[in-house]
Amino acid sequence: MTPYRELAPPAGLLPVVACLWEHEAPPGHEQRIIPDGCVDLLRLDGELVVVGADTGPVVSAGGPVSVPSRTSGIRLRPGAAGAVLGIPASEIRDRRVPLAEVWPDVAPALADALDAADPAGRLDLLARTVLRRKAERDGLVAAAARRLGEPGARISGVAGDLGVSERHLHRRTVDAVGYGPKMLGRVARLRRLISLSSGTSTTLADRAATAGYASQAHMSDEVRRLTGLTPVRFLEDATLTAA
Repeated sequence: MTPYRELAPPAGLLPVVACLWEHEAPPGHEQRIIPDGCVDLLRLDGELVVVGADTGPVVSAGGPVSVPSRTSGIRLRPGAAGAVLGIPASEIRDRRVPLAEVWPDVAPALADALDAADPAGRLDLLARTVLRRKAERDGLVAAAARRLGEPGARISGVAGDLGVSERHLHRRTVDAVGYGPKMLGRVARLRRLISLSSGTSTTLADRAATAGYASQAHMSDEVRRLTGLTPVRFLEDATLTAA
């Protein structure tokens, strides 16, 4: 059984790809997926799917109790999805869409090639397919994502620092990520919370303040909305994935 693992993308894809990844879940396993600002292209049990940016938790149902679920994927960085896919990323927000609906000229041949490849070959095929798109990450959105990830960041301040209006920043972010700066900031704050080790902040209140929440109650509400779990339960085994 292959556990979830991430691999660095080829150098030519670093600006738009966070990682290549693969996972083989035990039979009947359920997986909780939380928002990370990313869009993934993946092969799940033989099907090619585009997973849009999520605004809430998704619990994937496990497959038949006797059959493991195998997935190979490539994760696009926040701000890269619109350019790579060739459509506004908002069109697939909170959706799982067959790749054939997005890339009808590419998906059939890619699916056949993936079927014939071993796990390492599948990741290479996904990477080369994205590389051929010659897409560039939206620089404005990438810069906004970095700034929104800082404690105390405000959308008005980020837009001002970048020399654009809030309306313009919102439009560009929705097209490139799938949702607006406010949601992107909420996701960034959750990722900061995950990154804090228990040894650095000894209480939930400390961790909430360090991550940038207004209060522990604010943090608890946000964690429940984004993960479907209490902070204590969520942080027990939360790990920071590449994004």
